[in-house]
Amino acid sequence: MKVDELLGPALDWAVAKCEGKEVRAWAVHRRLGRCHYSNDWAQGGVILEREKIGLDYYPDGSHVDGGAWGAATNEGTIHVLGPTALVAAMRCYVLSKVGSDVEIPEELK
Repeated sequence: MKVDELLGPALDWAVAKCEGKEVRAWAVHRRLGRCHYSNDWAQGGVILEREKIGLDYYPDGSHVDGGAWGAATNEGTIHVLGPTALVAAMRCYVLSKVGSDVEIPEELK
């Protein structure tokens, strides 16, 4: 699956894998797990700060990517968009660790 398309449980699962955690796909999918990186600033914000991921918002009409959040690595080599700041940041993190594609369990697709 393309990292820049990941959302919800699939994105949380990919972040957990990048963090070296063993996460059962069903636990994340059913939200029984404790991985909520893409919507909980207490979890995702720690990664954002540690990895020095920068955020920017592109308002409608003022940029080619209008109405989206952008996240970039500190050195600016990776840039990705998302509907929220945290989704963009977690996509950026996963992209920096595994590249543009990631294998996601079928039940999370």
